[in-house]
Amino acid sequence: MTQSLFVKWIDKYFKGIVVKSVETINGKNSDQALSYLFKTMLRKEYAPTGKWEAISVLNTRVSADYVAMDSSLPLKRRDSIGKASGDIVKSGMELWLNEKQLTDLDTMIAQKVNDADIIAKLFQDTPKVISGIYELNEKSFLEGLSTGVTVIDDTENVGIGVRMDYGYLNANKFGVSVLWNNVDAKPLDDIRQALNKAKADGNSIAYVYMDDVTFENFAKTTQIKEYFAFSIGFIGNSAIIPVPTLEKINTALKADNRYRFQIEIVDRKVINEKNGVRTVVTPWSAGKVILTNSPQVGVLAYARLAEQNHPVQGVSYQTADDYILVSKYRQNKPSLAEFTTSQSRAVPVICNVEQIYQIDANIVSA
Repeated sequence: MTQSLFVKWIDKYFKGIVVKSVETINGKNSDQALSYLFKTMLRKEYAPTGKWEAISVLNTRVSADYVAMDSSLPLKRRDSIGKASGDIVKSGMELWLNEKQLTDLDTMIAQKVNDADIIAKLFQDTPKVISGIYELNEKSFLEGLSTGVTVIDDTENVGIGVRMDYGYLNANKFGVSVLWNNVDAKPLDDIRQALNKAKADGNSIAYVYMDDVTFENFAKTTQIKEYFAFSIGFIGNSAIIPVPTLEKINTALKADNRYRFQIEIVDRKVINEKNGVRTVVTPWSAGKVILTNSPQVGVLAYARLAEQNHPVQGVSYQTADDYILVSKYRQNKPSLAEFTTSQSRAVPVICNVEQIYQIDANIVSA
């Protein structure tokens, strides 16, 4: 690693570009920004030792295990995994400008092209490497919230990941009387089971999260259509009752003393890339319905990176969102290239699981 060829530009603009990138990604400067539930449902929590023990005071049962990512063995087979040390693992990504792109930049500077065009080309990878960390956090969080378990890649151990089990209570897990893809299903009755359990536990459910397909099935059931019709005083043939929208259902539920919760639809895709192959994944487990008493369910636990304590000479650094280290440098192996990288040590941790209830709309309960 050596100093960037464009260090004067980096010294002048790098910090501002990182700040602007974070604001844009978070939706402050763009109407088209992706939504990140982990940013609204988790608060950032610094773990000074970088260990799981540092977050044990959060009253959550978290177990971390190393597990082979491509293993055909089920994760429940404890004899197929080894106990982890408890470190918060590192994640990161890198992008680069190749020799042709660097030559183009040299030409633009020599021709005194507008500064904005040069900056756009030189720093085009900065928001990408930051959002790459956000995408991983979102994927891990949505997997964890919907199922109670998530697996996070460990870049220090190729092919290995860290499996985090948040310890969702079996007593707070429910099936349904009839699968929700059947119009004869009774989703309000199924939800009532969880509400009754929450009330007995001293909890009051305010938010219900589900994926878009599950909500469509929910809204198409005869029970929900009739419930909606009754809420607006509709009297007539039930066969012509329209399928209510999310907004209309939430209006009815919030006004009903028996429920008083609102439904949040989770419709999110994340693009994974491995060995140059991109795949689109849906991190929320289909059919899982999560009920909570608060829109905040845990923390994003983060630790300090080794490179923050031991910076490499010649590398330009900036920190994004307190825990993402963004770097710019050049390298000439195997050919000259300008790199932009991001690193973080951060994991989502779902806390107070005794206040979280799960319904699986794909499983008929006894």
